[in-house]
Amino acid sequence: MSLYSFYRISKPSASKVPPGQVDDVYKSLRRKTFWGATVAYSLYYVCRLSLSVVKQPIIDSEVLTAGQLGLIGSALLFVYAVGKFSNGFIADYCNIRRFMATGLAVSAVINLIMGVLGFLYGAIGFVSIAIFFSFAILWGVNGWAQSMGSPPGIINLSRWFPLKKRGTYYGIFSASPYLGEFLSFIVIGAVVGTFGWQSGFIFSSIAGLIGTVIILVFVSDTPESKGLPSVQELSGENLKEEDRMKTVQVQKLVLKHPGIWIISASSAFVYITKYAIAGWGVLFLQKEKLFSLEAASQIIAFSAVFGVLGTVLAGWLSDTVFRGDRIKPAILSGMLSFISLALFLFTAGSYVVNIVYVSVFSLAIGVLYCIVGGLMAVDIVPRKATGAALGIVGISSYVAAGIQDIASGYLIQGNMQHAAEVADAVYDFTPVSVFWLAAALVAFLLPVLNWKKMMKNTL
Repeated sequence: MSLYSFYRISKPSASKVPPGQVDDVYKSLRRKTFWGATVAYSLYYVCRLSLSVVKQPIIDSEVLTAGQLGLIGSALLFVYAVGKFSNGFIADYCNIRRFMATGLAVSAVINLIMGVLGFLYGAIGFVSIAIFFSFAILWGVNGWAQSMGSPPGIINLSRWFPLKKRGTYYGIFSASPYLGEFLSFIVIGAVVGTFGWQSGFIFSSIAGLIGTVIILVFVSDTPESKGLPSVQELSGENLKEEDRMKTVQVQKLVLKHPGIWIISASSAFVYITKYAIAGWGVLFLQKEKLFSLEAASQIIAFSAVFGVLGTVLAGWLSDTVFRGDRIKPAILSGMLSFISLALFLFTAGSYVVNIVYVSVFSLAIGVLYCIVGGLMAVDIVPRKATGAALGIVGISSYVAAGIQDIASGYLIQGNMQHAAEVADAVYDFTPVSVFWLAAALVAFLLPVLNWKKMMKNTL
């Protein structure tokens, strides 16, 4: 079997499900596919955020600097950006089960190798520059593997769900990154605190391998491949002109759509803010507010729980409460994320108060992330080009996130007062905080000011 044959979208099954069983079989397979992809994608994030959890122990052990860690983090994000664009277009043609499982398996192996290299550094004394280049290359490869998760995960919604339910289920699926963050900062944070930073990568690898098995066991490619009618037939939807066009033709129309590029720009600023807190929040709490690694990790982990709530609410609110209106929840969540982030960055407060600040921020940015980073794009393109639309949004988002990681790393390092011991250095987070807050403001203003113009060009 060729590589093309292995990964291409499944052909319709020759054996058909009996008419009397179609509804039960469809709902059962749809449920398993959705939850399998959702849980597995949360474990994708465990394999992506392992580096964020171990930053401070690595800096304190003088293995790498904050600037070097920013460059390593950006390697994943830049490669991810290109990969999400490419794999978004490719995944429209692919077997989503095999495609998604491959990416997570590779990501798990990368984390395993990085953990082993970390132990070797302590055992045989690798020089820091060797660790830096090894980690940068491996983390870049991890970026490509990670880019194989989101496109098939979201394409499963187009292949298995009717339009009237897509927003609600998209909101639930979009909560999976926050579940991954929670697992990373609570479980991996505890592992790192007990066994050392190298073990964080090892345990992330185990989580990735578990996710790979979940995909292979529960996820199905298309209803047709299981002997069922298409989702349009099952839901009674009328076929549009674009549904009869070839996938490549629809993808070309999406590339020319001005609304997709406005959404991409907005999503870029959402990702700057979201990844700033996910990537640097633990360090900020340790050095600016003097929390321990365990307490700082717990605060960020609690925020992830509210991020889950925000993304789930986003789809339900916009579908049910606002009847498909994406702008009102975007305005409300955008303003709330800006205010709560400002309080988190520029006021003091206890452990509980900081949990409140960052949790409200995560709830609000979760709503904005779901609406701007996905639903708005999905709303204005046909099913056949779901992957392409999200690929365009993805490359913009993750290039911006990568730039953020470099800029944040050097803004933090450049405003640090050195001490005899690296662990005793004094940090000034004011410049980087202003950068993060400005991004939060632009994130929701762009789509709000341009939504009517975007909807006029809906395909």
